[in-house]
Order: sequence, then structure tokens, then C-alpha cells
Amino acid sequence: MPSAWLSTHLRAARPRVLAALNRAFGDIDLAEDAFQEASLKAVRTWHPEDLPKDPVAWLIVTGRNSAIDALRKRRRETLSAPEDLELAHEETNPEEDLTDALDRSVYRDDILRLLFTCCHPVLRRDQQIALALKVVAGLTIEEIARAFLVQPKTMEQRITRAKKRLHAAKLSYEEPDAAERADRLSTVANAIYLVFNEGYSASQGIALIKEPLCEEAIRLARLLVRLFPEIPELRGLLALCLIQHSRRFARLTADGQAVTLEMQDRSLWDRKLVAEGTVLLEAALRNARPGHLQIEAAIAATHARAACYDQTDWQEIERLYRALQHIRPSPVVALNHTVVLAKLHGPKFALERLDRLQTSLERYAGFFAVKGSLLMDLDRTQDAYDALKRAFDLAGTDAERLHIEQKLHKLSKDT
Repeated sequence: MPSAWLSTHLRAARPRVLAALNRAFGDIDLAEDAFQEASLKAVRTWHPEDLPKDPVAWLIVTGRNSAIDALRKRRRETLSAPEDLELAHEETNPEEDLTDALDRSVYRDDILRLLFTCCHPVLRRDQQIALALKVVAGLTIEEIARAFLVQPKTMEQRITRAKKRLHAAKLSYEEPDAAERADRLSTVANAIYLVFNEGYSASQGIALIKEPLCEEAIRLARLLVRLFPEIPELRGLLALCLIQHSRRFARLTADGQAVTLEMQDRSLWDRKLVAEGTVLLEAALRNARPGHLQIEAAIAATHARAACYDQTDWQEIERLYRALQHIRPSPVVALNHTVVLAKLHGPKFALERLDRLQTSLERYAGFFAVKGSLLMDLDRTQDAYDALKRAFDLAGTDAERLHIEQKLHKLSKDT
């Protein structure tokens, strides 16, 4: 098991290394295997006081050599000579200049190219986003399954089929032309937002927030806005990520416990990110082509405008959720809308609407957490305890479980 400092370096490097290896070999599975081999070698050879000058470059070269070895082994086993193996396997020093492998020109961003590949139209939309989360963000099957509210085995099969379809399609793996990029942009934008969302509110693990994922999603969103400044939804994507990320310092206590929006110290919010996000959102909305990301950014901006929680404009937020549910209906959007309705019309009204969502959200911890809170407000202690216990059992992170556990403890004392 790698130490914390090494795990941090490997997680941060993974998207760029994997993307560069995929560009070199045109095989997502081979790229993933090569990255794993490079990571194992890093575990054996890296030390805190003696890191490579460029860890990403080191991992790319080491992974490239591992992939070439794997292809040569495959050639020997099949007695064939794939074109891939015409590559010379030189003993390259990982510290050498890797201009080609680390190409950073605007249209040749490796990670963006990999995202467009994962979002190729030969795949279904759900396969596209699931594959992007697995390959680009490095999420586990369990984390992706939670995001899609399906069983891990179902998600594993979905991703395996997606990889097979990409391989069978024999794609060129070069970045798509302008027309193809435009066709895939919506899916790519949604995939980037899901990467951000996993960083903003992790579905599993010890940490509630994974800042490297948030920052990588913001970097990619900025790149998309530069490439396609005429598309307002991309500005909405970047605005949403920036405004949400502005709250990162207020969302956890010093010992890592979750702090709800109601209790956050708003002086800790990063007002520069809020201001940048607000400007981007206003520019997007002037085009009068609102999409779901722009509406979600408008919800986040409305929260950010309130000087304190009690001054939140719940009427405006409710109106925005109605628009969001019209444009992009989903059980989770309906759940969030219900939370807002509780602010306006009380817990009993909200609870009646909530019951309609239980079948579609039976594996979603957030549903039972909201239900438990509404039942607490109605002094239905035992029902609240049962709902929160179910939320605790479904929760994916330690911070989430601790937050729910505190409510359960309070209910136990009240009974």
C-alpha cells in the first residue's frame, strides 16, 4: 500500500499520464495497465527526498516502456507483428525532454482528447460518461455505480462493453475535427461536471472533498471555454464549478467533519472564485439559451449572494429548480427541489412529495438523510431514526457517516 504522499502524487498525475499513454498506443486497457505498472515501479523507487524532477514525465516514459514490453509479449504469444511494435524500445531516461509526450498545444491537450474519445458516438450516453469517469477521473467501479444509482456489477459490465465497442470501432484516437467536437461537447461537459462533483462530494473513502479532481475539472472546463467561447453552456459549466469550489474551506472542520451550508462561515468562501463564476454566468445567460449547467450555476450563485443562510432567496431557488426539472428531470433534482419546498411550505408538505421518489432513490444515502431530517422536524423520532440509519448504511464517506451518526446520537438521547 503506497504511503499518503506517494498516493497523492500518483492520483494527481494519473489523468495526464493515462491520456498520454492512450494517445501513444490507442488502447485504453493497455494504457491503464501501463499506468499501473509505472505506479508500482514508483512505489519501489520514489522517496520523499528524491522525487523525479517531473513525476508526470517519469510515469509516462516508464508506462510507455511497460506498454511496449506488453505488446512484444503479445506478439510472441500470437506469432504476429502488430504495427504498434515498430516502435523502438529505447532505454529512455525519464528525466529527458518529453516534448512530444507532453504536447500542450490547445487542440492537443491529452486529457481533453481522451475525454472526447470516451464520449465517442459509437457508445451510448451512459457508457460514455461512465467510461470517462473510470478512465479520466480514475474513479472506482463502486464510486461510478453510486453516481448512476446502480449495482457495481452492472456498472462493471457497462464499462467493459464500452471498452470493447471502442476497440472494435478501431478509432484513430486523434482529436475529432470541429464538427465532431461540437457533436460530443454536451457529453464531455457533463463528464467534466461529474468529475468535479466526485471531487466536491466524494462518493466513497475517507475524505469528503478530493481537491485534485475539482481542480482538474476546472482546468478542463477553462480549456473548453477557450476552445468554444460561443457556447454558453460551457461558461455555465465553468461558472458552476468555480462557485461551488469557492466554499471548499468552509465545508469541513479542522478535524475533517462536514459542515452544512446552513452552518458554514461565509467569510471563508473564496470571493474571487464567486466573482469570476458570476461574471461567466451573466455572460452565458445573455445568450438566452439556458441549459441545465447554467441553471445549476444560477442556483449556486443565488446561495453565494446571500450574506447569511437566513437571507437565502428560497423563492428564486425554487423557481430555478422548477426550470431545471423541466429541462433535465431526474430523481436527484426532484430531491433537491423538495428540500427547497420544505423551506417554503414546511416539512409535512415536502415529505408528501418525497415519498414519490423513494423507489428511484432506494440506494441513495442523500434521500434517506433528507427524509430523516424532515421527520425530525415533525418530531417523528422513531421514523426519523430508521431513515437516518438507512442513510448511514448507504453513506460512502467517513465524513458523511459521522455527520449522520451525530443526528442518530441526538435522536437516541431524545427517546
